[in-house]
Amino acid sequence: MGRLSRRAFALAALSTLAMAGDASAAPARRPHAASEMRGVWLATVTNRDWPSRAGLTAAQQRAELLAHLDTAARRRLNTVILQVRPTADALWPSPYEPWSQYLTGTQGRDPGWDPLGTAVAEAHARGLQLHAWFNPLRVAVHTDPSRLVASHPARRHPDWVVPYGGKLYYNPGLPQVRTFVRDAMLDAVAKYPVDAVHFDDYFYPYPVAGQTFDDDEAYDTHGGGFSSRAAWRRDNIDRLVRDTAARIKEIRPGTRFGISPFGVWRNASTDPLGSDTRALQSYDDIYADTRKWVRENWIDYICPQLYWHIGNASADYAKLVPWWAAVARGTGTQLYLGEALYKAGDPAQSAAWQDAAELSRHLTYARDFPEVRGHVFFAAREMTVDAQGAMARVVADHYQQPATPPR
Repeated sequence: MGRLSRRAFALAALSTLAMAGDASAAPARRPHAASEMRGVWLATVTNRDWPSRAGLTAAQQRAELLAHLDTAARRRLNTVILQVRPTADALWPSPYEPWSQYLTGTQGRDPGWDPLGTAVAEAHARGLQLHAWFNPLRVAVHTDPSRLVASHPARRHPDWVVPYGGKLYYNPGLPQVRTFVRDAMLDAVAKYPVDAVHFDDYFYPYPVAGQTFDDDEAYDTHGGGFSSRAAWRRDNIDRLVRDTAARIKEIRPGTRFGISPFGVWRNASTDPLGSDTRALQSYDDIYADTRKWVRENWIDYICPQLYWHIGNASADYAKLVPWWAAVARGTGTQLYLGEALYKAGDPAQSAAWQDAAELSRHLTYARDFPEVRGHVFFAAREMTVDAQGAMARVVADHYQQPATPPR
């Protein structure tokens, strides 16, 4: 979809609402809120956003981190979601897992400072919340266990690990794995006053053509009583989510738990409860029953990654927003929307993303749904550079006044 005039956009939005049926029914437009999520993801895996490269000095790493926090505050955001466990490692002194290689270039090497502790203190000093972002099951972005530090749990327990798609993963079908990764992640919650625990969209790995995730032995041992391997896998992820939520409440009451899943649960062609989309389905393909987590109130917030433009033929932002609003309606789970800032101005993306106003239109459209309590932008590198000015446009159109995070 190319550039839209205000009138054309309004007509398109009305048409979409009419087609969406009961799921899109909503009261009049929500006014700009004094309390809403305004967040940004700060990714550390492969040094995507921070640190800019491995091996910087502690002072350089700290300066870059503070610059990202300053940018968030300057953009009138209120939350930074910092990836603190990108690959079964840690950005804090953990008794469970090694220091992340993305700090020093060598897994297990002490960087000489405490990145997570600093991030929490400095974010709070700027009026920002700090959500600690964990990838629960990814062990490495390669398949060679010998490249892991000798003391790594994946080397001490090779039976926990499954190679797939050029990466190593912990097997969530093993109860001892789920217990370990939960304890490893929540060590950070015990040590630091993080405002939330945050999972992204990686549960079972995304499908790779011609490859099989080899969990036969775990299924034979633990899959009895399930109607299928798929049902068993979904139950494994359900247990990880539910048990993590319960432990957070025990360790640090008041700390929230949020998940940012792939933006499509199921397509309506597969399930009448699904969305009017033709895309990968988190329920079937990565065994993440994201709708259930919301409806059962297992999590405090959900932030689906709606990384498509308005009018996308396979997954239309303007069809997914009302669908997710209907899912969250009447539950205790707050709904935020994940926004693809990284696509803005990228010449490899569709024509819609060449328009600097596309993201701003997303926020305008979402205001029609009171269930939508804010937005999170991927990611910090683009937030800083903002080559196309898309984020500046969002700030000018929607963030003129500060807002506190939802409670």
